[in-house]
Amino acid sequence: MNKCTQPSQNERGQSMVELALTITILMVLLAGTIDLGRAFFTWLAMRDAAQEGASYASINPSATDLDCTVSTDQICLRIWDNLQQVVKDPLADVKVDVTYSGPHCLGSSIGKITVFIDYTNFNLMMPFLGIFVGNSIPIRATINDTIVAPMCH
Repeated sequence: MNKCTQPSQNERGQSMVELALTITILMVLLAGTIDLGRAFFTWLAMRDAAQEGASYASINPSATDLDCTVSTDQICLRIWDNLQQVVKDPLADVKVDVTYSGPHCLGSSIGKITVFIDYTNFNLMMPFLGIFVGNSIPIRATINDTIVAPMCH
């Protein structure tokens, strides 16, 4: 005859401790994955906004004052407009630099435009991750484009 033995009280306590440790580790990994996904999504939105600004500047190179501090700059307005869904206040939180190399027109020497976006305060939701990398991380995106209009005279 086999006797069915019930687990002792100590064995049940051991299972609860193992479960608590495992769930804690899994939750930390899940929260870190969510923060990584948010950061990647923000970087993609910033890259798309920089591409929008560079595309507009490639056909309208005179539409900027190159410092993006005034709210009438057409290139920067396009960039900030694209970032409004991702960044709470893109005008205050995001730094945009637009630089040209070569002529501001399409001619024998190719003109280039570079749009650089810097979001230095991307806040992390995971408190444990903040111990290792800080409470916020910088996210940057850069796009280079070629000026296609107007033709040089």
